[in-house]
Amino acid sequence: MREATRAGSETLDRYSPFQVAVLVLLRMFIGWHFLYEGLAKLTNPYWTSAGYLAESKWWFAGIFTDIAANPTALTIVDYVNAWGLLLIGIGLMLGLFTRSATIVGMVLLFLYYIAAPPFVGFVYSMPTEGSYLVVNKVLIELAALAVLLAFPTGTVFGLDRWLPWKRQSDRAALGQAGA
Repeated sequence: MREATRAGSETLDRYSPFQVAVLVLLRMFIGWHFLYEGLAKLTNPYWTSAGYLAESKWWFAGIFTDIAANPTALTIVDYVNAWGLLLIGIGLMLGLFTRSATIVGMVLLFLYYIAAPPFVGFVYSMPTEGSYLVVNKVLIELAALAVLLAFPTGTVFGLDRWLPWKRQSDRAALGQAGA
């Protein structure tokens, strides 16, 4: 059994089972959050990102507000956003294409963050759960995904473990191709 798991998890061998389990749980919790958000958007016929994008501030506010004002662009963004959340969530929960799901999730969260950053002087009509200054839930979840990017948990506990090209690419990416 140890040899079977060893192929894709050389870097995780030096961590305790508890540490690895916490990383896997973190991946699954974030996956659940993405999955649920995607399902909530897909099953609500009235959901749209228009309000969020229309209130955008900071660097790319013009692009985001233009998307909100263009019905075709908004429909495309809503579709990609909802399905992207769902697919990222499935990937993270199942440990399938984990690296890709993590990277795409980080890009999506980065777009959310730059659309509505919690900076002094920026006021939004959308409700928040607290008062944030620079660091908010979106940025924290993005940082957690960055942690997961550093550890190939999908090859330890996930479907990535059974994908032969994933095991080889993970080892190569970690500089252990000859191990």
